[in-house]
Amino acid sequence: MKAAVITFPGSNCDRDLAVALEAAGAEVARVWHKDDALPEGTDLVAVPGGFSFGDYLRCGAIAARSPVARAIRDHATRGGYVLGVCNGFQVLTELGLLPGALMRNAGLTFICKDAPLRVASRENDFLSAFAEGEEISLPVAHHDGNYQIDAEGLARLRAEGRIALTYRGKLNGSVADIAGVLSENRRVLGMMPHPERASEAAHGGADGARLFRGLIDSTVAV
Repeated sequence: MKAAVITFPGSNCDRDLAVALEAAGAEVARVWHKDDALPEGTDLVAVPGGFSFGDYLRCGAIAARSPVARAIRDHATRGGYVLGVCNGFQVLTELGLLPGALMRNAGLTFICKDAPLRVASRENDFLSAFAEGEEISLPVAHHDGNYQIDAEGLARLRAEGRIALTYRGKLNGSVADIAGVLSENRRVLGMMPHPERASEAAHGGADGARLFRGLIDSTVAV
């Protein structure tokens, strides 16, 4: 797999994401936000966490208008894989690649801790290494992770099996405790938890490594 990790001013998880993908076996290229094209042969675009452009206006709003944004959107439109983590999830909603919006956490506090999660759907390559309903743990670190979508949109996500991950218990006010959602073709995943921060035993857990390895194994097997 060839992966492109995007860096915006204010990104702070881009290196971690690149290292985790490389450890899982991917060939990783680093892409600056002012680039208007992705490296040839890119399979996966990874949009990292952080505070792109200082979270001015709305989280991810300015990043979604960077020169590289069109290349990300075109890649997704062609059926390419896109993973957005934390701020990356916010960017993907601003790009219109995923439905809903990420709002300020309930309680208006920054949340930084390991979050118990449940795999809500494994009918996608990102979570193919897990069993549906499996309980895992990944770190979260966000102030605007409160996922919201209207009742019609939520019903559609449920009916189409596009809720990827849910929190086990209340965390940030997200509707239906949603921690991650998928696009219609299941090639785009946005998630607030950080798999790159749980990609080796020294991190206190390696559930994130399973996600990256499972994605790569699934795509190589196709």
